[in-house]
Formats: sequence, structure tokens, C-alpha cells
Amino acid sequence: MVGNVPVGGDAPVSVQSMTTTVTADINATLQQIAELTASGCQIVRVAVPSQDDAEALPIIAKKSQIPVIADIHFQPKYVFAAIDAGCAAVRVNPGNIKKFDDKVGEIAKAAADAGTPIRIGVNAGSLDPRLLQKYGKATPEALVESALWECSLFEEHGFRDIKISVKHNDPVVMINAYRLLAQRCDYPLHLGVTEAGPAFQGTIKSAVAFGALLAEGIGDTIRVSLSAPPVEEVKVGAQILESLGLRERGLEIVSCPSCGRAQVDVYTLAEQVQAGLEGMKVPLRVAVMGCVVNGPGEAREADLGVASGNGKGQIFVKGEVIKTVPESQIVETLIKEAMRIADEMGVEIDLDDDAPGPQVTVAR
Repeated sequence: MVGNVPVGGDAPVSVQSMTTTVTADINATLQQIAELTASGCQIVRVAVPSQDDAEALPIIAKKSQIPVIADIHFQPKYVFAAIDAGCAAVRVNPGNIKKFDDKVGEIAKAAADAGTPIRIGVNAGSLDPRLLQKYGKATPEALVESALWECSLFEEHGFRDIKISVKHNDPVVMINAYRLLAQRCDYPLHLGVTEAGPAFQGTIKSAVAFGALLAEGIGDTIRVSLSAPPVEEVKVGAQILESLGLRERGLEIVSCPSCGRAQVDVYTLAEQVQAGLEGMKVPLRVAVMGCVVNGPGEAREADLGVASGNGKGQIFVKGEVIKTVPESQIVETLIKEAMRIADEMGVEIDLDDDAPGPQVTVAR
């Protein structure tokens, strides 16, 4: 348990992120945690590189609406501070904490007494120098050996409330590392492609790596690492889980990629529908189609859809054509019907500007 969020076993795969604020700035950190919570984040990690950050942890851990994990590097004393502060878990990176192995007994006792889980977070960029010398670089074997070695030190003290990550910036190395790790232990696994890059590149790398592993049943919690606002990480993570059927789908827009057959501007139409439904939190599939080849079939399969052509659109609800409207009224009609369906489902309609928008997938 990370706070009130179960991780591992039969528990759903959870989505987490990390704040970008200076943790010592309590108000800014809590504000960003609130934004992440609203976007669907279930666990949040905060950096603790200084004494001022450590001293802010008790208030942040108490006031956060979701479990807070303290991220510790270099200074073992901050591990104890995080445990005393009531953090839901502590992440330690053995590769860059000096004499970490010598402190394991004390950390294990403090964590066990407080009921605080420990994440052993091994990163390619900060691998133990001993293993770098042995393997020559951060190979899957090196990452796994580092993690399991540290686990064994905790196990010697009877501590097993552990989850593990073995992150690498190369999705192929990362995938192989987690596959190897899954073969060799039963600890919950935190998936991540570290330093994945800017939003587009990082999204692709994370989706490829997480998709491969989660489809094999490997992975219990995920963090998408993007050079972008952390709310974007949560949106991507949630979409990956929804695409794999590991999280209940929310609002989904199915739109065609357009081609020479299209008789309407599908790009603009899909964007306008997405903008109009921004923030609607309802499990609804809306199809926005631009021609008569796939259009009627896709629209018929969706909860709500339009098959467009010849300056007009056929509006489908639950597979039945309910009306035909001019092209200029398609967006307005779809939005009205979506709100009507949501109301019939008893779902609260929240079109808050700060809420995450619907997911967009492409039908081919």
C-alpha cells in the first residue's frame, strides 16, 4: 500500500507523476499536487535534495489529497526525515547514496516501524560504479543485479515492503530489464522510461515500452517522464492504460485520418468536437467520420457519431440514425447529443477549463 493506493498483486495499475516545484515552496507544491490530482494522478513524488525540502514534507504529506512519495538522493538522513514526516513511501537510489548499504539496517527498521514502503529506484544514469565496471555500461543485467542486490540487503533485515524500478532512456533496454526482473522476483514493479524526452518523443517511447510490458502482465504502477508539465505525463499515462483496457475508458473520440475520399474537413471537425467536449468526464465513444466508406460503420459502432458527406452529416446514437443535419450544424448537434446522453447516464457534466480533455484515437 502506498498510502491508500494498492500497488501490485491484483490491484489496478496506477498512474503517478512528480512535481516540478521546489518542494520547500509548500504552497506551490501543494498547488501542483492539486492540479495533478484533478488530472487523474493517483500517487505523486516530490524531490528532497535539501534540508528545507525535508522540513516541508510533514505539511505536504498531510495536506496532499493523494499519497506523497519522497524522492531521496545522496543523503541518507533525508530518508529518515521522510519516514518521520509521514510520507506514504520513500524512493531511494542506491547508486548515488554514499555508503547506502551500511544504512540499510537502520532504514529497514525505521520503515518497518512506520509501515512505510521503500522503492528501490535504479537508473541507468546513476548506476552503482561497481556494476558499471563489471558490465561496462548500464545493461539490463546490470540494472537488475543492482536492484536485487539492494533488495537482498533489506531482506536480511526482514523487510520486504518494496517495489522496484530499473529505468533506462532506451525503451528496448528498459523492456528487457523489466522482463528479466519479472522473471527473478515477485516485487511490485514501477515502470518508467527515464529521460524519455520532449512531449511527442517521450510519449512514443513510453507508450511503446509500457505497452509491450503491460500487455505481458509486467508492471504495477507507471510514471511517464516527459520534458513537459507533469499534468501531461498523467494524461499520457492514463491514455496508455485505457488503450490497453487496464483502466475504464473515459470520453473517446474516434476520428478518421482523412484521405482523398473525405468530403468534409475532418481535421477541423474533430478538433472542434474535441474542444466542445473538453473536460466532459463520461465513458462515451464519439465517432467523427468523413466519408461513406468507413463512416457509417464506425459511427454505428460508437455511442454517438457522425458520418459526413455532400455537405451534411448523418447523426448516429447507439447505432441508429436520429437525424441528418447540414455540415455547419454537425459540431453543435454532437455536443448537444453528448450532453443529453451524459445526463441520461446520470453522469455529472463538468466542462471545467482546467480539466483534462477527451482522448483522441484514429480509426483506419
